[in-house]
Amino acid sequence: MILCITADGSDWTARIDPSFGRAAYFQFIDTETKEIEAVANEPGAHGAGVQAAQTVSEHGATVVITGRVGPNAFQGLKAAGIDVFTGATGSVREAFEAHAQGTLSRADTPTGRAHQGGRR
Repeated sequence: MILCITADGSDWTARIDPSFGRAAYFQFIDTETKEIEAVANEPGAHGAGVQAAQTVSEHGATVVITGRVGPNAFQGLKAAGIDVFTGATGSVREAFEAHAQGTLSRADTPTGRAHQGGRR
């Protein structure tokens, strides 16, 4: 399984970037090999969440772990069959382990606002 964790950096020690659509990086982690592919997120002025959802889908992720996700991104992720877990904090490693232990909260609805107008 491929997880996508939003982060402010490109390795296990990076902190969770709380905003899905405007996260600095998407870390795609293979749950079997624990290999990371870090992809810099370059959100546009408009449609950052939709663009981010497309990037995640194109990389084959089936799970997203983030702080919060807006309605347009949430809709795109769900349409692609991607499970969303929100409220993650700490490091990428901590979020990965929390998912493995089943302690993260699955989001059934968006948890962020649309059109926040830039990073955080």
